[in-house]
Amino acid sequence: MTARVLLIEDEPNITEAIRFILSRDGCEVTTLADGVGAVAAVRAVMPDLVILDLMLPGVSGLEILAELRADPATQGLPVMMLTAKGQGRDREAAERAGANHFMTKPFSNDDMRAAVRALISG
Repeated sequence: MTARVLLIEDEPNITEAIRFILSRDGCEVTTLADGVGAVAAVRAVMPDLVILDLMLPGVSGLEILAELRADPATQGLPVMMLTAKGQGRDREAAERAGANHFMTKPFSNDDMRAAVRALISG
């Protein structure tokens, strides 16, 4: 699987874990550590998938997702929302904002790989 993934995550350990998992699966992973400039980064990279943390410094994942969905160039881009907050209201907010998939931390490597494969293959 050769796919471009943009990972927007502020926790370095999680960033490295996801980069390692997906790189071994053949993905090219670009990372960003905060929400500031995230939408511009998506437009610059034009990834096949965005993995987006819900709680980011600067701009929240929900705000980024709303902006991506409002732009015709990125509205169909698959987005996985990733969060340590697995409460129902967080999942509902992400779904309302247009997330294609919602994954809570911690996650298993197999779950991450399976979700990414499913989102990329459509």
